[in-house]
Amino acid sequence: MALSLAITAGGIILLYLLWDARAVPGETLNASTFKAIIASMGFGSPVLDQALLVVVLAFEAGLLFVAANTGFLGGPAVLANMAGDSWMPHQFRYLSSRLVTQNGIVVMGIAALAILFWTRGSVTLLVVLYSVSVFLTFAISLFGLCLYWWRHRQELDHWVRRFLLSLIGFIICAGILAVLLVEKFTEGGWGAVLIIAAMFAVCVYIRNHYRDTKAAIQAVDEVFANQPFGTHQDAVYPDPDAQTAVFIVGSSRGGGLHALLWVQRMFPGHFKNFIFVNARTVDTHAYGGEGAVEQMRAEANATLKFFVDFCHSHGMASAAYLGFGTDVVDEVTKLCEDIAKEYPSSIFFTSKLIFEQDNWFTRLLHNQAALAIQRRLHFESLQMVILPMKV
Repeated sequence: MALSLAITAGGIILLYLLWDARAVPGETLNASTFKAIIASMGFGSPVLDQALLVVVLAFEAGLLFVAANTGFLGGPAVLANMAGDSWMPHQFRYLSSRLVTQNGIVVMGIAALAILFWTRGSVTLLVVLYSVSVFLTFAISLFGLCLYWWRHRQELDHWVRRFLLSLIGFIICAGILAVLLVEKFTEGGWGAVLIIAAMFAVCVYIRNHYRDTKAAIQAVDEVFANQPFGTHQDAVYPDPDAQTAVFIVGSSRGGGLHALLWVQRMFPGHFKNFIFVNARTVDTHAYGGEGAVEQMRAEANATLKFFVDFCHSHGMASAAYLGFGTDVVDEVTKLCEDIAKEYPSSIFFTSKLIFEQDNWFTRLLHNQAALAIQRRLHFESLQMVILPMKV
C-alpha cells in the first residue's frame, strides 16, 4: 500500500512539473493539469477537449466517491472493535444483526452531514479537519506500536528495528500534526480539536459506565456466592420430552443463579430440565496471547459446570452447551435452535440489567444482546422471557 501510494503521489507531482501546473481560480490543480495535457494532444476541437476533460474529472470523482465509501464499509467493524473494549455501546459488537450495521452507517452518515452543513461545504475547512484527524490517528496508532514493541522486547527478535521504525513514524506524524494545529488552528483546526475532544469525552463516559456496571455485577456475584449447594451427589440427566427451562448465561454466576431461582419461584415444579447456554466471542482479543482461546474455553466451561453442579446437587436434571463464534448473538441463536429441536418443550430465559437511575442513554448501552436474541427466537416461533435483574 505504501509503495502504491508513493507511486501515485509521485506520478501526480511529475505531471504537475511536466505541464507546469499553476493555480487557476475555480479549478483544482488536477483540472488545470489535465486541461493542459488534453490541449497538448492537438485534437483541434475545443468541444472535444472540454468533453474529454469532463470524462477525466468524472472518473476522478468516481474514484473519490468509492474511496469515501470505504469508511462507511469499514466503519461498523471499527465500531465493533471499540465496543469490544467498551469504548462504544456493546450493541455495536453484534455485526450479524442487520440493525447494528445499519445503525453504524446511519451514525457515520449523520455525523458526516452535520460536519458538511457546519462547514458549509468549505473545501479548505474540510481538508484541515481531515488532515488533523488523519495524522492524529496515525500518531496514536504508531505510538501504540511503540508501546507494543517496547513491552514485548524480551519476547521478540529484531524488536529494535521495529521499535525504531514505529518511533520514527510517530515522530514524523506527531510533528506534522503539531504544525497543522499551529498553522491551521484559526482556519478550522479548532473545530477538529473540538469535535475530537467531544467524541473522546463520550467514549470515556461510556467506558467508565461499563466499568461501574461491571463492579455492580461483581457485587451481585458476591451476594449469590454463598448460595448453598444441595446434598444430592449423582448427576441427573435431562429428559427430552419433559418441560425444559433454557438459561442463556454469561460470565456472571450471580446473574445465572438469579434467573434460575426466579424461574423456580414463579413456576414451582413446572420445569424438569434446566439447560444452560453460553457463547464466547472469538476475535482478535481471543488471539491476543498464547493459550488465550484455551483459557477462555476453560473459564466458560467452569462457569457452566458451576450451574450444572448446582442443579445436580438439588436433584434437578441439567446440562450445558457452549459455543464459539465471531458473533455472540448469532452463535447463541444457533445453539438455542439446536436445543429446541432436542428438547421441544423448551422456554428460553435470560436476564437484563435494571438501574435505579435509568434513562434513554443507559438503555442504549445495555440489554441489546438479549433483545436481539429474543427477536430472532420469536421469529423462529421459540418462546423467550427476559427477566429483570437490579444492579
